[in-house]
Amino acid sequence: GCCTFDEPLSSCGYSQSDDDDLNWDQVNAPVKPSSGQGMPSGSFMLVNTSGRFAGQKAHLLMPHLKENDTHCIDFHYYVSSKSGASPGTLNVYVKVNDGPIGNPVWNTSITANWNRAELAISTFWPNFYQVVFEVVTSGHSGYVAIDEVKVLGHPCTKTPHFLRLQSVEVNAGQFATFQCTANGGTDSGDRLWLQGIYVRDAPLKDIKVFNARRFVALFSVVNATKRDAGNYRCMIRTEGGVGVSNYAELIVKEPPVPIAPPQLSSVGATYLWIQLNANSINGDGPIIQREVEYRTSSGSWYDIQPVDSTSYKIGHLDPDTEYEISVLLTRPGEGGTGSPGPALKTRTKCADPMRGPRRLEVVEIKSRQITICWEPFGYNVTRCHRYNLTVHYRYQAGGQEQVREEVSWDTESSHPQHTITNLSPYTNVSIKLVLMNPEGRKESQELVVQTDEDVPSAVPLESIQGSTFEEKIFLQWREPVQTYGVITLYEV
Repeated sequence: GCCTFDEPLSSCGYSQSDDDDLNWDQVNAPVKPSSGQGMPSGSFMLVNTSGRFAGQKAHLLMPHLKENDTHCIDFHYYVSSKSGASPGTLNVYVKVNDGPIGNPVWNTSITANWNRAELAISTFWPNFYQVVFEVVTSGHSGYVAIDEVKVLGHPCTKTPHFLRLQSVEVNAGQFATFQCTANGGTDSGDRLWLQGIYVRDAPLKDIKVFNARRFVALFSVVNATKRDAGNYRCMIRTEGGVGVSNYAELIVKEPPVPIAPPQLSSVGATYLWIQLNANSINGDGPIIQREVEYRTSSGSWYDIQPVDSTSYKIGHLDPDTEYEISVLLTRPGEGGTGSPGPALKTRTKCADPMRGPRRLEVVEIKSRQITICWEPFGYNVTRCHRYNLTVHYRYQAGGQEQVREEVSWDTESSHPQHTITNLSPYTNVSIKLVLMNPEGRKESQELVVQTDEDVPSAVPLESIQGSTFEEKIFLQWREPVQTYGVITLYEV
């Protein structure tokens, strides 16, 4: 890779690019040309920008180099213009393994006589690299030249060398931190950054100086996404040149999310059996943890439980309640838990009522109706949102037992009541409440109540019989068909 350009550049392994706009010229001028004001003397590679449009490029390629040990590339450069305006920019690229040329690692556009710069390139076997010298014209006339390119078998004197940079894997949304360790010193005038190919550069986060010959620079790619994934390398620009590390890969993994909702296997009043159904995912594996998240469809209650199999029984649930069930998957690393997958919406069964209604009491008794009341109850007793409450009562009428039932609609009131009508006066009535839901029934205690007395029916006329005597009339008759109570007096 060393070349003084006294001999044809091909003898040094150098070449011109076929993908640029103009070529470098190899100059061998022991005496400074009188016609070329601003052109140096000696042997060197030169780009004459005179008559060139702005933005035209010339590339000079060094031979491929493999770094088996620490070394330093040293070169001299020259930028000159008759008008004092910069004739263009001299860029230096380090292309690895014939990959993309990337961004310049070093550049200058300041007019100056011969200056020296060094490249501390750390690209490790079996990788190889190639240095590319590029001139980009500015539209002004002048000269840009390089000379005395040397590949030295020792570290650079003014620029640190980076140790091997390790690849970093993070989950999307996390901070990816690269640790750039360097042999050599640094001062406040140096510029440190993390350079990426086709991705954003990362600024310096922190620097730790251990001694005059060792420091560590930390760089973070914040809130990493798949678009940030790619190759990065450590860069330091010093007064004497530039240090370039090997490329390391930033691998950004997407936390896994199930594609389909879990499947329902069986349902009970207080449990749900599910199949996780999480074999197909969006995102990246491997899966190291599975969790079931379940919540009530109404309200804010929810819970998460770890799962170690493909099926799971969710227990201790409320009867007749709708739940939304999702699966959470986790891959290695911080932030590796994905969003909940699609939700399964399902409802538990009703449970048998906890008990029957309590404190059944009489509110009012009349001759033909009875009003009853009872202690109000709610979901904790019914254990189902679908239930009914019926009033069962029986009594004797005409020598036969009559059995009736009525639905009570006064179940939401804080003082529930029900009135039984069309009863017979002075009749014992047995009353009880029955609470029913789809899974069972519970009864209250039975209450026996007697209706009030009422006006009896008329004495049957055909039953009235009379006998006459000298001083009296004797009458007799049958009792009314409906006495509706105890008859205490007849009037004639």
